[in-house]
Amino acid sequence: MYATISDLLRDLFGFNIPLPIQTFGFFMALSFAGAYWTTLNELKRKEASGLLHTFLRNSIKNEPITLIDFITATIIGAFIGFKGLEMVLDYDALVLNPQGFLLSGKGSWFGALIGGAYAYYIKWKEAKTLEGTQPEKVKVEMHPYELMGNIVAIAAIAGILGAKIFHNLENLDEFMADPMGSLISFSGLTFYGGLIVAAVLIIWYAGKNGVPAFMMMDAAAPGLMLAYGIGRIGCHLSGDGDWGIDNLAPQPGWLSFLPEWVWAYRYPHNVLSDGIPIAGCEGAHCNMLANPVFPTPLYEAIACILLFFLLWSMRKRFSIPGTLFCFYLILNGLERFLIEKIRVNTTYQIFGKHITQAELISSILFLSGIIGWYLLYKRNKHKLA
Repeated sequence: MYATISDLLRDLFGFNIPLPIQTFGFFMALSFAGAYWTTLNELKRKEASGLLHTFLRNSIKNEPITLIDFITATIIGAFIGFKGLEMVLDYDALVLNPQGFLLSGKGSWFGALIGGAYAYYIKWKEAKTLEGTQPEKVKVEMHPYELMGNIVAIAAIAGILGAKIFHNLENLDEFMADPMGSLISFSGLTFYGGLIVAAVLIIWYAGKNGVPAFMMMDAAAPGLMLAYGIGRIGCHLSGDGDWGIDNLAPQPGWLSFLPEWVWAYRYPHNVLSDGIPIAGCEGAHCNMLANPVFPTPLYEAIACILLFFLLWSMRKRFSIPGTLFCFYLILNGLERFLIEKIRVNTTYQIFGKHITQAELISSILFLSGIIGWYLLYKRNKHKLA
């Protein structure tokens, strides 16, 4: 397994470039990029097809620079300089523990002075260009796809926050043992928590700017499936604990054409350092699982990327707004419910049955997709006649 991108590059190509980039975080960034690209293109296609339209947004032309603007810019610039210069001066510490470095009080006050002064100067130049002008309220024509920058920012912040909240609710014992570590760690993210929190805020934001909720949901559906698949690649390559249950059975004959680790894997050098020590290994991440397990992140990555291509190829066939998203809910709920049968997870006892948080939520999403599709079809079937 590869805790950092440097580990991955060294294993693949044989050279060592020390980079402060964790493998899981790298693939998380790729997942956001994939969702951004697909949703952006879907919004453009829907507008070109006449399904979405431009809208007007109030804006202020020649808005003066206020004292608050100067203070905010200076603080941000100072912080960037504080951390940025220290990253250069103590690059080894950054590479060794990027999260600890960024969240610590370690930094350069000289860098803070330079960064703050430069940010103040940029704002001062901007203010000088506005001298002699008068603020003017104007209407600016906007395209729905131009909202994507803000939507990605909302998805990133709300998604990670929601994923953390749901994960910690599911693993209260881990959270109570190390609250700070649980909050700042990039591992331990529950997808459904991120999906629910981010979806609510994105739908609200899109609706506020004139994009109908169902149109936004349909445009995002393929990208959500792609993002989940890419994210699971990061889980598998880093070994972040989202693996399956012990798998001691021999590899079946029908899988003999594939490597054994596709059937059962011990996740050596996993980022959590779970398991038993690896003989002859020194340094960080020198453990592997005592028993081989089902590599469920790999299975989910393959399944969800294939499901993305299915959604992408069929997206134009869903003429009723909202039904593509319902189809996504059905596919996502079914996929996650099935994988839970061989995946390690915290279980709850409900009506005498042991069920995981993901099984519960995936069941709700599956049923919501079916019910939503039925109601939308029933409400709009006269338009299809």
